[in-house]
Amino acid sequence: MKNHFLIAVLWLFGPTNLLASLPPDEISLEAVLLELSIEINAVNTCFEQQISQQESLLIEIRQNLLLTTDYHQKVDLLILKSQIEEQIQKIQTENTAEIAKIRYLKGLQIIKILYEKVLSLDHHFASVRTFNEISKMANPNQYPEYNKLRELIAAKKDKKGGFELTSLLGTNMVASVMQTFSNLVVSSLTKAERETELSKVECILDFSLRMQKDLNTIYYETAFLQNNNQKIKQDIEALFKEYTKPIAYLSTLESCRTNDDWENLTQKMEDYLKKMKSTAGNNQLKMKVNIDFPIDRLLLFISQYNNFIDQGGKFYEKFSVILNSYENEKPCETKLPLEYKKLKADINLAIEKFNVAYKPVEINGSKMKEILYGINEFD
Repeated sequence: MKNHFLIAVLWLFGPTNLLASLPPDEISLEAVLLELSIEINAVNTCFEQQISQQESLLIEIRQNLLLTTDYHQKVDLLILKSQIEEQIQKIQTENTAEIAKIRYLKGLQIIKILYEKVLSLDHHFASVRTFNEISKMANPNQYPEYNKLRELIAAKKDKKGGFELTSLLGTNMVASVMQTFSNLVVSSLTKAERETELSKVECILDFSLRMQKDLNTIYYETAFLQNNNQKIKQDIEALFKEYTKPIAYLSTLESCRTNDDWENLTQKMEDYLKKMKSTAGNNQLKMKVNIDFPIDRLLLFISQYNNFIDQGGKFYEKFSVILNSYENEKPCETKLPLEYKKLKADINLAIEKFNVAYKPVEINGSKMKEILYGINEFD
């Protein structure tokens, strides 16, 4: 129902003008692809009608050529036939140019939307750099309660027993916990006092010791995703450079976006198409190929983007399972770090974003034909 409504609106108000009036963050890839279908269909229908009219005239002329015996009339009919055939060729060329324009401009819209998504992902991963909090959560040395226990034990320990760690080993979680328990045993604290002090940090120690490996996994795999996103960002910027090279647009994608130079870019495309229409033969074919090839590159990038989003979504689902696997969460609920609860909420939000905001671009076989060849699925 939603798609049918959008089709009706696009037909009534004109697809290009409608989407152009919307803020960039409100234009979805689905809307662009739907608009592509409608515009291709409208252009092809218009030119097919023109060609059909000319072909009807050709049929009539061929019939008259068979029927007439007058030499002069035959010559006139043959000249007219040649003119109509040239007109059909001209209409077909215009049709091809218009379809090329639609595909190219829609490709630019897709690049623009995908770039916004990639930048949004970049911002997302940058904010997740607070994941240094992950390493804090995984290390009891970062908890004030644990440090208070260490200070108490240091004050109460037997000077003849226990041992001191070097500055390097003092930051090591395992070595620190071993030292704490060893010094606790030889301290002057009573058994009841030891149990009381341990009860204050038992949840912290249990959580950090059980979850250290898992939390580090989240940390390093998030760094891996962030690095991959940087590559995706570089690839789409390189794609834009290749995409706009034939029409002699020299600004980078970042510069185009920052300066809101899309109108100038569109004008460059219009100028290129005018030149292509006025060019004949192999030169015209070469100009068409120059703007067709980048569209193939765009489809390859879409496939690359889709794979990355699928991968990212799976990673975050894995993170969610990891964070929900702490078996003593309930008894330790009030003593667990707030960062842990925040991280769980952030992971759930990220999963939703990967499924909605960053979701893969759905291009089935018919949509692929439209982008590659300008062939509508109903043709």
